[in-house]
Formats: sequence, C-alpha cells, structure tokens
Amino acid sequence: MNNEILDALSQITREKSVDRAMLIETLEQGLASAVRKKHGATADVEVRFNDRTGGLECSLRMTVVENVEDPAFQWTVEKARTHKPDAVVGDVVLIPLPISEFGRNAIQTAKQVLIQRVREAERDRVFKEYSDKIGTLVRGVVQQVDRGNVIVKLEFSEGFLPAREQIPRSYHRQGDYVRAVVINVDKSAKGPQVILSRTHPDFLKRLFEAEVPEIADGIVEVRAVSREAGARSKISVYSTDPRVDAVGSCVGLKGSRVQSIVRELGGERIDIVPWSPDPERFARLALAPARVARVFSDPDTKTIQAIVDEDQLSLAIGRNGQNVRLASELTGWKIDLYSSREWLERGGERPLFAPLPPAASGEAEGEGEDVASVQLAELGGITQDLLAVLDGAGYTTFSDILDLEPDEVRAIPGMAPEMADRLLTLIDELTTTDAQTDAAPEASKPDAPAAEAPAEPGSGEEPAA
Repeated sequence: MNNEILDALSQITREKSVDRAMLIETLEQGLASAVRKKHGATADVEVRFNDRTGGLECSLRMTVVENVEDPAFQWTVEKARTHKPDAVVGDVVLIPLPISEFGRNAIQTAKQVLIQRVREAERDRVFKEYSDKIGTLVRGVVQQVDRGNVIVKLEFSEGFLPAREQIPRSYHRQGDYVRAVVINVDKSAKGPQVILSRTHPDFLKRLFEAEVPEIADGIVEVRAVSREAGARSKISVYSTDPRVDAVGSCVGLKGSRVQSIVRELGGERIDIVPWSPDPERFARLALAPARVARVFSDPDTKTIQAIVDEDQLSLAIGRNGQNVRLASELTGWKIDLYSSREWLERGGERPLFAPLPPAASGEAEGEGEDVASVQLAELGGITQDLLAVLDGAGYTTFSDILDLEPDEVRAIPGMAPEMADRLLTLIDELTTTDAQTDAAPEASKPDAPAAEAPAEPGSGEEPAA
C-alpha cells in the first residue's frame, strides 16, 4: 500500500504538474479531516506522511487540563495518566490511531479533499501561466468540437475557442493544429480557463510579428489594425529605420509573407498601409485602393472630409461601406466621403485648394495642376521669414519657384540653408503626381501583384508579375 501511495503521488505530480510538497500537505489535511469526522470537528489531529517510505502516522493530540471544556481535545489529569503515568496539567498526550479504523467513508473523504486541492492547484498554475500571456499567440491541437465551440490542447492547459471567436466559414477537425490569440483567462470557470480568439485584431498583429522578422526586431512597428474577420483587414506600419521599407517588409518577396498570413486567415484580404503622423495623409493612404483627390480635416471633431472622383467613389466606399469603415477605424477619425461633383454642388464648404502640411520622406502628395497659380502667401508650410525672402527676390506665386533648381534656390539673397531645404521639400511635395503617391499603397494590397502568392506548381496558372 505504501508503494501504491508513492506511485500515485508521482503520477499526479508528473501529469498535472503539481508541486509534490503541496500534494503531501493536502493528503495530510484530508486524513485529518477524516479523523475529525469520527472524533469531533474540534479534535486536534496530527498526520505525518513519510515521503521516503510512504508510511502514514496519525494521532490525536490531547491537552491535559484541570477542567475539561471540550472533550474532543482535552483530558483530565486522571485520564491522561492512563496513557502517560507522569502526565501533568499542560502536557500534550499523543494517542496513535490506526488508519484502518477510519473505514471506507473516511478514506473517501480524504480522497475528495485531495482531488479538489489538485484541481485548485492546477487552475492556479494555469492562471499564473496564461494571465501574463493575454494578447499573445499560442498554438495547439484541436481536441474536441462541440456545437461549433472548439477545445484546443495547449502546452499546459486546455483552451476554449468559442464559435463567435472563429473566422466565418472556417472549419476545424479533431487533430488539426490551430493558432489563436489569448484574450482572457477565466479562473472561476469549471471548464477550460484560457479563452482564445481568431477574430480579434491582435491575432492579425501577432501573425505579422511571427512572419515578419523586422517587426519582431522592432525595426518595423505595427501602429494600428482594423479588421472584419474573414472579409478584409487594414494594418498600418511604420519603419524606425529610413533604410527599411515598412510595407515591403510586410509584403515579402513576391508577396510570400503576406500570403502566408492570408492563407492562415482563410483568404481574408489584407491592406498594408504606411502610417503617417498627419491625419489627412493617413486618411488618404487608409482609403486605398481608391485615389483621393482632396482631404480636409477638423481636429476639433476629429472628422476627415475626403473628396474622390466619380469613378473612385464606389471603390472608396467598398462593399457595404467596408473600405471607408475600416479606414475610419484604422485612423481613429470619422471619414465623410464626397464625390467631386457632390462637393462642387455643395459649393465647397472650404477652399478647393487646401495644401497639406509638409510630409515625412516618401509621403509627399500631389495637389494638381491648379497649384501653380496659387500665391505663395496662401501655401501652407511657408514661414513668414521665408515668404519675406522670396518676396524680396520677386517670387510671389508658386509658378515663379516651380522650375528653380536647388542651386538657384540656395543662391536667393537672404536664403538660409534650412529655409532652402524647407522650400525644396515643399516644391517636391506639391509637384509629385498621384501615381507616385499611390504606388506604395497599391503595392501593399494583397490583391496587388506584389502581394499575390505564386501559383502552385502544376496548377496551370501563370505566377503574378
């Protein structure tokens, strides 16, 4: 019997990853509870388990007193001396108890206490293990599918993937490997504690971290994610190293990286958008693949007004408003879309030309041919000092400085180097074509050639250009 107890403790410790010392303590407490059922709830019981031999010693501790108040753990001097001849008041007399005398019910009580304690210890361990992993990616094997809910075997526990957290039209079979993100750890749950999700925006973010080394290394940052699981997602990225292209890093060679994620998501379309600190520029990029003609913003209400050509309106709105809805969620601004005809019919609530602030490198936006006739004083981004220098040299409209070479700009009397750089940046910004601006967002789309996965060998399809 002693060897059986030792083997049982070893098996529980190994299978449940429970501390052995805790198991021994629980076993002693369970046996003590069984003794109290027979000798009284207030009985002073001492149980010792020998972890080396598997031996169990159980005894009652009776305190010697003059006047007995509780016979469950107190004796008079006369009664104590029947077991210990030299007993005096204050002594503690140990009365050995054989385990066999407890009976089947007492042993069953000890067993229930041990089982309950093992369950509690296992839940505490799982809670500590996964409470710090909320928002992280985990991988497991499908154990069971019940009414659309999936039980996933994880490394230290079971995960619960509810039907509402699964990608629409996805199918999981027993034995399949599945990846998901931990969204909650329910300590009070009777069943699986770890709640998983494949529809949460963090799931898409963690997949990019796993597939793109530049994101894992911190060179490229994921700034925002908006997602409608199973249909379409938008993710904005930013490179902390000017030598690294954030969008290109996420797309990968011939779209290999992004297509790997698309397959994991069951064909969900992913738009990879370069992040910009300027909300107007960010809104332009977020509305890709539509080309936006004008963008105006109201910081007080966090509202963007975007004007697109007639042929771009349906593309900007998307199916059931999906594109503009995701763009709004990605930027954190409300986006109101107008066709160019509707905007003109409304009389243009603001001037049709409203230049954007200076852009970061690689984000310059074209503003159209009507820019050339605009007065320099109406252009944003030109300081009063720079305006005075240009006015003194006879330059008053944008067309006057449009064709100036860098050397000619720096040769203008009173032109400081930083002023010259600012002016050249502005000229470059306002003369960049829409085609150049849209090149990066178009390449970031999963249905663009750069993001298409190569055709499978033998499929008869030509690989994307």
